[in-house]
Parts: sequence; C-alpha cells; structure tokens
Amino acid sequence: MSTATPQTIDLSKYIEVRDGRANVRGRRLPVAFIAVAERERQLSIAELAYDFTLSEEQVLAALLYYREHKEVIDAQDAADAAESDEMHRKYGGKMPGQS
Repeated sequence: MSTATPQTIDLSKYIEVRDGRANVRGRRLPVAFIAVAERERQLSIAELAYDFTLSEEQVLAALLYYREHKEVIDAQDAADAAESDEMHRKYGGKMPGQS
C-alpha cells in the first residue's frame, strides 16, 4: 500500500495574508523578513526561530510559503525598495510635511 504525498500543504495555520502581504499568523512579521534573514545571514531554522521568537514550525512554514510565492514576494519587496528610494530622493530623509 502506498501513501500519496500531498501536492500542496495548507499553511494557513501559520501564515496569513494581510493587506496583500504574507505574515506569520498572529504577528505583524512579514514572511519576506524571515526569508531575507535566512538568505543573507545564512541562519539555521533554530537560529531564525530564536531571532524572531517563533517556533521552528512557524519558521519552516514561512520559508515554504516564501518558496512557493517567491516571485510575488520579491516583486513586492522591489516595489517597496523603489518607493523608499524615491521618497528619500525627494525628501532627503525628511517625512513629507516636515521642514
């Protein structure tokens, strides 16, 4: 008897989409932050869990979600970075309305 491997895993226990952004459920912690920390700082699952005060299951779910939605999340981050650069160029680090 063979058991079938599911084609998709329901990550909704760990991940929620709020305002079009994937976050760890119950936290305002974007999945992208965890993925960037893993990639740039080369942290282990345990180190990521410690740094973000998450369970290892939450970290694994976030990383899996990121891998499944990488193009969308990376595009959102690139758009955010471009907008931030434009604001900095326009206002020189000052918030609009400040003198």
